[in-house]
Amino acid sequence: MGSKNKLKRFKENETFVNVFQPTREEVVSDQFSMKGKWNTDFFKNDHPIVLELGCGKGEYSIGLAERNPNKNFIGIDIKGARFWRGAKTAVENRLHNVAFLRTQIELIDQCFAPNEVSEIWITFPDPQIKYKRTKHRMTNAVFLSNYKKILKPSGLMHLKTDSEFMHGYTLGLLHGAGHEVLYANHNIYLNEGAPAEVTGIQTFYESQYLEVNKPITYIQFRIL
Repeated sequence: MGSKNKLKRFKENETFVNVFQPTREEVVSDQFSMKGKWNTDFFKNDHPIVLELGCGKGEYSIGLAERNPNKNFIGIDIKGARFWRGAKTAVENRLHNVAFLRTQIELIDQCFAPNEVSEIWITFPDPQIKYKRTKHRMTNAVFLSNYKKILKPSGLMHLKTDSEFMHGYTLGLLHGAGHEVLYANHNIYLNEGAPAEVTGIQTFYESQYLEVNKPITYIQFRIL
């Protein structure tokens, strides 16, 4: 993507009512105005809030929002030029139950109040395979601790990935820490029982993976 294109998208994001771009200082100093007020100040309802972390172009957030009008969805990514597509689609299609937040995932617990979130989706994250990159894996113990701070006690976590490494690493960590694994499968398109939202929504890259018969894995769990 050219720099002119990026600048154009950044500018357009500023005009979208469904895009929130707090500075790091605002978030770290606990001055982000939406924290604890997503339902009252933006969605204007009391429906459950569902996050998609590392949402990319926002395809999954949009797909979930279309399927679930009685839930509110927030796609989160640090790259605004990417989620511009999702934000624009939501505006064009008048999807009022989806928003986008530009921030770093490690600051997630400072963007939402305790018990404010009902579900979290992690879709096709970078597996960060090298050992020295462990701290950046989105299902490591530190990240899970941060997610737990904002999730309701019965809150659900979803991990959908094409990485067998990420799948195995996460399963091992969950079992080792005594978290509750509700569903786990190494190839959701060849097995029955996966939730419809897992197989019924596909990102652009996921479609490419499926064309070359690359297995897609999925875990649903609770952080205890």
